[in-house]
Amino acid sequence: MSKLSGQQIADAGLDGWTYLVGGLHTRIHTADFAAGLAVVNAIGAAAEQANHHPDIDLRYSHVDIRLSSHDAGGVTDRDIQLARAVSAIAADAGARLDPATASRLELGLDTPASKSIAPFWAAVLDMEQVPPPSYGDELRDPADTLPVVWFQSSGHEEPRQRWHLDLWIDPAQVKPRIAAALAAGGTLVSDAEAPSFWVLADPEGNRACLCTWQDRP
Repeated sequence: MSKLSGQQIADAGLDGWTYLVGGLHTRIHTADFAAGLAVVNAIGAAAEQANHHPDIDLRYSHVDIRLSSHDAGGVTDRDIQLARAVSAIAADAGARLDPATASRLELGLDTPASKSIAPFWAAVLDMEQVPPPSYGDELRDPADTLPVVWFQSSGHEEPRQRWHLDLWIDPAQVKPRIAAALAAGGTLVSDAEAPSFWVLADPEGNRACLCTWQDRP
């Protein structure tokens, strides 16, 4: 089954879901842990029936869901269908889907020497190194609990940026996040690549990018 583009996913018209870097995400707010567990059990039954299984994180007051087709390296029609089933399960349980609070964090290291330092970070973090041609050298946690670490080419000139955060969020959340960051003393460094990403900095110049699926291949 072929991988869907961000626009194809948007055209599917899923209510309560957002597309974040290779997966469909939502947060299901539940009354308590028992209610969340009941929702998880129902989702598990639906996943077994479909033979397609989501990543699930159960907390006291919410359940985080991520859907992705690993064989295709992204979202497929299987994920769209299971997302609709999960939405129906949540509705039957009286639970609320909240894509606005779903996010995906990545760590970017700006360096002129990614090939020499990537093995060190792979060893320290106990991650697997993923070579090109994905997005350049990446480190991924086999258990998918730690953020992806990736390396961005930079020059040798000092002072230069080192680590920065990439936060993938729903496109509708970009403006309020930027407004909150500016109100907290930050600056908008660049919107030249919008709507793919916006670059922000804190008062000391530490940077973060707000990333969306929009305007990407």
